[in-house]
Amino acid sequence: METTILGLNSATFPHLHIWDWRVALYLFLGGLTAGAMVMSSVANLRKDKSSLKEKACCVRLPLIAPLLLAVGMFFLFLDLENKKNMFWFYMTLQPLSPMSWGSWALLAVYPVMILFGLSVLPEEFYPRLPFAFLKRLAATLQPQMRRLAAANFVMGILLGVYTGVLLSSYVARPLWNSALLPVLFLISALSSGAALAIIMAKQDKAKLFFTKVDIWLLFAEIFVLVGLFYGHYSSTEAHREAIMPFFDISSQHFPYAISIILLSIVLPGAIVLKFLEVRVDHEGPIVGRAKTQMITSAALVLVGALIIRFAIVYAGQLSSLSRYTSIY
Repeated sequence: METTILGLNSATFPHLHIWDWRVALYLFLGGLTAGAMVMSSVANLRKDKSSLKEKACCVRLPLIAPLLLAVGMFFLFLDLENKKNMFWFYMTLQPLSPMSWGSWALLAVYPVMILFGLSVLPEEFYPRLPFAFLKRLAATLQPQMRRLAAANFVMGILLGVYTGVLLSSYVARPLWNSALLPVLFLISALSSGAALAIIMAKQDKAKLFFTKVDIWLLFAEIFVLVGLFYGHYSSTEAHREAIMPFFDISSQHFPYAISIILLSIVLPGAIVLKFLEVRVDHEGPIVGRAKTQMITSAALVLVGALIIRFAIVYAGQLSSLSRYTSIY
């Protein structure tokens, strides 16, 4: 249909990109939100504290998570062709449609994030809340913070997996159609969430903790990324051809080759910097060069996550199960 109706051919329009940078940014911000949810939950669950004032930590991360997801959904809204018909998603639930499940899941994520964000607020932050009922709600939720953190953790995992399932369910796009893609997006989301926690955390102990967590996540991310490419290479011809743009330096596929080169520099570079950080004996506060190095490594992780989303979204639309479009 793309060839006969739209005149798709190798001379004028060799490929039809339905999803562009807006979808890639939505997937990145959705993954970053999922990672922020999980890491903020881990920060509040990893220690059993006695007093209410000591129970909550990592306050800013759960508060910024709903804003990140809202911005991501705004980009997704911009991508919709018929924006007035968006409400039809919420008039039905299609059990076999990942988009339908995802639309409802996004609505379910917001209440959990907001309630958890209120539960971690220290009492000295209550005067900053704009409405009196929010102050009362925050005080009521504070004793339930750990339970809300557990729910927030689960919803964050589901959101991170969904960003990959959204693409992997497309059988007609071989690059996307892999069981490892949701795993890759989840690990990348957790890694970027840890990186954001490093940037936003005030306590040095929290920065070092998330740095150690991120090292393992980066190793896992590289391992799964290599496994994704190997899985396509050892599969059918269509899957093998789907990864070829990443290894072709011609003008047509040059951006995809650059993305692999950048990932080969960014992710290992972040690991090296993080190893240097954890090997140093941080007896005093982390300041100066050490703090700059820590933030730089976290920024590299975020850049790597963004590259992965853009590369997968765009390159996936080059792949096809049929060789018909490559003949004409």
